[in-house]
Amino acid sequence: MKITSAIIIALASAAKAHYTFPGFIHDGLTEEDWTYVRKTTNFGRTDHGPVYNVSDPQLRCYELKPGSNGAGIMSVKAGDEVGFRVDGTVTHPGPLQFYMAKAPEGETAETFNGDGDVWFKIFHDDATWRTGEWWPSWSNYGRDNVTVTIPPCLAEGDYLLRVEHIAIHNAAHENGAQFYIGCAQLHVSGEGTKSFPGVSIPGLYSATDPGILFDYQGSATSYVTPGPEVISC
Repeated sequence: MKITSAIIIALASAAKAHYTFPGFIHDGLTEEDWTYVRKTTNFGRTDHGPVYNVSDPQLRCYELKPGSNGAGIMSVKAGDEVGFRVDGTVTHPGPLQFYMAKAPEGETAETFNGDGDVWFKIFHDDATWRTGEWWPSWSNYGRDNVTVTIPPCLAEGDYLLRVEHIAIHNAAHENGAQFYIGCAQLHVSGEGTKSFPGVSIPGLYSATDPGILFDYQGSATSYVTPGPEVISC
């Protein structure tokens, strides 16, 4: 096949449209990529491609080999604002969500693989429907960093912090939604005492959930963010 300039431009555009979350942000500082964030399977790929299958074990932290992959543990406090640098920008419409999971006794954030009903949601952003428009929008669009507040009531311990952006521009058919994911390794300290029941990843989503199977340019007038409710202190 002859490679034309149009094909090269199209491939380059596709690569730029995908993104990763490699750099952890704390105290306004962005750490070096993958220092506290587990390397994702798309780390070495030029296209930064996402996860499509909601039943794929990689939906959890998008790791080629489960484990820390050399990442360390960042010490934070309950109530701190933390976040992730976006390699690229968030270039697709869809909800941004953050989940956490506490490492069980005998494990650390480096050794914990996130198995079981351990993931609880600490944030999601809601869709906005503007007058005269027939599709939703989200405040995360175009961002080069995304942030969240660690729940101030959280009990001390080691945790995984999972960021997830669900791109829904091709979600009108099953397995069309794109999941962009990253997991940071944290030790959370503070005066909090609360623990929360969780869900399993994968297992929390179905391919036909309304917020995952969704016609972005169809006749919908509302959007239901997939997953559990956000926990409350």
